[in-house]
Amino acid sequence: MNTYDRIPSREEAESILAAALEKNPGKWGAHSRNAAVSAEAIGWAAGLDPDRCYVSGLLHDIGRFKGQVQLAHIYHGWKYMDECGYPLIGRICLTHSFAMQKLTAYGGAFDLTAEQIEEMRAELESIVYDDYDRLIQLCDNISGASGIMRMEDRIADIAARYHHYPEEKRNRTLALVDYFNKKTGSDIYLLSCGGNTVDHY
Repeated sequence: MNTYDRIPSREEAESILAAALEKNPGKWGAHSRNAAVSAEAIGWAAGLDPDRCYVSGLLHDIGRFKGQVQLAHIYHGWKYMDECGYPLIGRICLTHSFAMQKLTAYGGAFDLTAEQIEEMRAELESIVYDDYDRLIQLCDNISGASGIMRMEDRIADIAARYHHYPEEKRNRTLALVDYFNKKTGSDIYLLSCGGNTVDHY
């Protein structure tokens, strides 16, 4: 395994998340753990590395250690994981909010400097998405703090909070369900958690 392909062990990833939650406690920790469990189950059925899927789901929001931030959680997660020597996980931190691969599709506050925003834009647009990127985009959008939820409900919640959810982004995000249903030959909700719909986080 080359340096780029390194990922933290599950135990180290749990420690990283625990340390981040000490700095900024919140429901995002439970959301991340549910994303990890669903990513492992769906990823395994899709022929992906279950450890990489689990760790990617667990740490996709790790930039929230910075506090109550919006776009900045993506930037800081990306940079933090790169600094830790885990660029594959840093990439997931960057791509997880962008089923539609455009920075302008983000619905929250652009709480970064112009230079940081441009750095993010250039890096995001340079990436060729793979199934790990797509999987965490999926699991981010079906994982609440209490468990698994229907993606339509998650999208409605995000649209209500940010007053912005482009139709193209909605269609791209919803398409991930069909994509992984076909990849796994199953129902991703059943794989994740029995298909239960729960409250959003």
